Amino acid sequence: MGTFLNSISPYERYKAMVSDIYFVDKSALLTELIPALGKPNKYFCITRPRRFGKSVMADMVAAFFGNSTDSSKLFDGLSVAKSKSGEENPDYRSHLNQYNLIYIDFSVEPKDCQFYGQYIDRIQDGINKDLVDQYPDVLLDADIAVWDALNLVFQKKGEKFVFVIDEWDAVFHLPYISREEQKTYLRFLRSLLKGQAYVELVYMTGVLPIAKYSSGSELNMFVEYDMVTRKKFSESFGFLEHEVDRLFEIYQAETLSPEITREDLCSWYDGYYTVKGTRLYNPRSVVCALLDDELACYWTSSGPYDEIFYYIRNNIEAVRDDLVLMISGEGVKAEIENFAASSMKVNTRDEIYSAMLVYGLLTYKDGKVYIPNRELMKQYEKLLISKDSFGYVYRLAKESERMLEATLQGDTETMAQILKYVHDTESPIFSYNSEIELSAVVNLVYLAARNEYRVEREDKAGEGFVDFIFYPECKRADAFILELKTDGTPDEAIAQIKEKKYALRFQGKLGEKQKYTGRILAVGISYSKKTKAHVCKIEEL
Repeated sequence: MGTFLNSISPYERYKAMVSDIYFVDKSALLTELIPALGKPNKYFCITRPRRFGKSVMADMVAAFFGNSTDSSKLFDGLSVAKSKSGEENPDYRSHLNQYNLIYIDFSVEPKDCQFYGQYIDRIQDGINKDLVDQYPDVLLDADIAVWDALNLVFQKKGEKFVFVIDEWDAVFHLPYISREEQKTYLRFLRSLLKGQAYVELVYMTGVLPIAKYSSGSELNMFVEYDMVTRKKFSESFGFLEHEVDRLFEIYQAETLSPEITREDLCSWYDGYYTVKGTRLYNPRSVVCALLDDELACYWTSSGPYDEIFYYIRNNIEAVRDDLVLMISGEGVKAEIENFAASSMKVNTRDEIYSAMLVYGLLTYKDGKVYIPNRELMKQYEKLLISKDSFGYVYRLAKESERMLEATLQGDTETMAQILKYVHDTESPIFSYNSEIELSAVVNLVYLAARNEYRVEREDKAGEGFVDFIFYPECKRADAFILELKTDGTPDEAIAQIKEKKYALRFQGKLGEKQKYTGRILAVGISYSKKTKAHVCKIEEL
């Protein structure tokens, strides 16, 4: 056993994962790989946003195929071991722990690494040392190219290797590696893997797709599988609805006084889509929330606020109106390109959205991009209210503090003045051709409220769907229900709130654990396309 060749480390990491209380069995992925062993289509590159289970799955693949240790105790009870009929999968035993395996995590750097030579030599020298140790009778020279060493082993021993490569794209984020060295790295991968007789299978993962970097020949042996455009492996990363259902049942059984509802998990961490339209949850955030018994921004805590701005900073004007719509819960049409990278400049609107999709900052469905869930929505809200480079959006977001105060005080005149100020901006989004645009404006002028309220749009309430409900984080605070009317009256809006019994929604959510003690306000807002006037009215329910 070595550091790279037949290492026991992937097995140990996957064993720890299987023993976790919130483990989800994704071993069905292995049944897609087994038929490719030794075949021409043996090169797989699977790309997903960070923290979507890529490294866990890489460890699983290595623990299954690698011969460093017997992993039958891990896999016997998993789905890979069973056929559709419930009998043991005939391919299971014949491939379990049967292969020499080389595992490379390209995100690991040598100590005090300052240049590309140090970085890549750690991998080449490490693999060569492992080969010398495992095959002493081949009389390998530790200084030859690693692919030459592997070829010698194959020629003299007839042995092949399964390669598991994690974080293949880490090179493109390291500050000391130049563009030319990135190209050298691609040639390294080509020499190591392409057309080599010793290759049994290559399973490679990362965030970035190959297409942006490969000039067309270096790594064209790989078939790439992303979340947005490819069906295969689409349900192997991220959690599916029924998987979260099972985890939630475990959480309720194991947690002394559970605070999280199943609906909370959906609104906070759901919202990604496969190409088939299947919804996916962010796996890291779900598990962390259940372990901590607390809803928080787990996935976004390590930086997406800055990442969002990184992509849009070069062309804010192209996307700021879209962001207002997306914060309203709407999708915006986009032509998605099948490549993007943080190391490359992205300037056009579609390039920006393509890059943000790759990194999981947006999701894509039916030709539109969306903000996936509440966890990410919070980061977008912070962005709009803190960056003056957004121009009118920033200025209007700043007005949102005054709008919330006016609403709670029943100051409908100030509310109407702020809405008029919104309409007087030059943005085409404020033409109010439909209630979608009006809803977008309401989201913007109440942006500051999201620090104290959970804002739900088109929420099921009473006997219908209300436009907005503002659930206060402090249950002694005032809550309010907001209904919009284009070419109607605020009285009609408030009448609808009463008729549809929207206030019952607070009994369903806030009343579950603690009696709601604040006021419930009915807020009606109307806009006349003819007079361009806003009229507001507030009643206590």
